[in-house]
Amino acid sequence: MSIKKIHDKQPKEFKFSEENLKKIEQILKRYPEKNKKSAVMPLLYLAQSQNDNWIPLAAMKYIAKYLAMPYISVYEVATFYTMYNLAPVGKHFIQVCTTTPCLLRGADKIVKLCKENISPNENEISKKSNCSWMEVECLGACVSAPMVQINDNYYEDLDKEKTLDILKSSPNSITREKRERELHSNLRRLLHIEATRRIVDNKDFCKDTNWIAPHDFNLAIKKTCIWYKRRFKL
Repeated sequence: MSIKKIHDKQPKEFKFSEENLKKIEQILKRYPEKNKKSAVMPLLYLAQSQNDNWIPLAAMKYIAKYLAMPYISVYEVATFYTMYNLAPVGKHFIQVCTTTPCLLRGADKIVKLCKENISPNENEISKKSNCSWMEVECLGACVSAPMVQINDNYYEDLDKEKTLDILKSSPNSITREKRERELHSNLRRLLHIEATRRIVDNKDFCKDTNWIAPHDFNLAIKKTCIWYKRRFKL
């Protein structure tokens, strides 16, 4: 993972849009007046969204003044978390999770594909100025490793073919319906895992199904369904 660097070309000033100021009013209502500095993270995220997905120093100073907190405290938060970009990124910003679960499942191969198809180095915008990539820490989708985040969307259970298909086509061409199907599939899998975990400790379930820990989800789901039907006389 590369070191975060402040962009050398900074805008002179920054102000939140009227739309974002209204959002900030709602955000501040979540916190006591004396603790309004607790809103620093969502305000940094709003600044990033407003400024083409990166946060200039002027925005940090604006937020510090707005929340009546030291500028250095805002700077510390912005430089600590990988979710905040301190320099311009591509229109399609690809974050590759390389934490242990993803790495064990082939994240290093995804990094190699990014180097070959986008740019040789992290945080380096492609020649067409529409893509950049970087390695990040855990994105919370370990069950579907390896995975990447492109802008606000997750792409999971990746292999070489799927990754190339994404990288060589515009992420915008991946339809909303397809993303929803992928999310639905992942949700169903998580529900199946949780249902199985809750049931396997039940002696009646083990007795009724002669349950032995299966190595695939389909068998687990099948045995779970059989037990449910018997238990609730469905």
